[in-house]
Amino acid sequence: MAILPPLDWLRTFEASARHENFTEAALELGLTQAAVSQQIRKLEAHLRVTLFHRLARGVELTAEGDAYVPSVRSSLNALARSTEDLFGKKGSNVITIACPASIASLWLVPRLAWIREARPNISLSISAIHRPADYDAINADIEIRFGSGSWEGKISTHLFSEVLSPVCSPELAEKIVEGKWQKLPCIRLAGRRSGWSEWAIEAQVSPPRKTAVRFDSFITALDAAKAGVGVLLASLPLSKIALAKKEVVRLSPVELAMPSGNWLVRNPEVKMRADIEEVCRLISHSVGNF
Repeated sequence: MAILPPLDWLRTFEASARHENFTEAALELGLTQAAVSQQIRKLEAHLRVTLFHRLARGVELTAEGDAYVPSVRSSLNALARSTEDLFGKKGSNVITIACPASIASLWLVPRLAWIREARPNISLSISAIHRPADYDAINADIEIRFGSGSWEGKISTHLFSEVLSPVCSPELAEKIVEGKWQKLPCIRLAGRRSGWSEWAIEAQVSPPRKTAVRFDSFITALDAAKAGVGVLLASLPLSKIALAKKEVVRLSPVELAMPSGNWLVRNPEVKMRADIEEVCRLISHSVGNF
């Protein structure tokens, strides 16, 4: 049997992989950047592989490192959950909800006070998902996923559809000349979701050509739009509060309805506690109340 690396090295590896930056991992773990770098070097020497490419700014997982992360993260989370189950506060019954950071911040958080008011004795733990593999690692009681609604071994309940339309800050909108907002710089989102080209086909117009900046997170992209950086092809459900507060304004009535949507997902093989069932019901019920 292979000798396992020290737990501290694995925790440092997981944090470094998540942040893609040794300095940010050090801040999370309460270590120095030099200590993080040293632990990673020791782990690489122990495993006899290179886990990270060292870049000018941050680090990037190698193929071996990327393959190792899910197992390490899953093991650390399993250990943490077992410790909490065995030795944590008795009767706490914390319910874990895993969802993308944008859903957590822009859709779920505004509903939490209402959910807590309805069931004040329920304790919730929200885990932000950055990529699909994180769902398996966290093994949450409830998940909110974006997709077709079909995941093997899961029960899915539709929450809301994804609809896209261009928005920008009121200040930037004032600079539009003769209604030609397509000449403004646009904000793009990395990933596989539909974008400007698909919306332009729906609207039967030419898409914006000048890119101001690209983000990998809708939260930061929306913040950039609020700040007047450019025009964002925004998720209308996730921009509802920003639109209501006039932090951004719509530039076109044309909407692109995406085939994928957002779903409440749970594992049918796990016996559902009554409090988890109640939280699922409250989340589903909140869709029409906000």
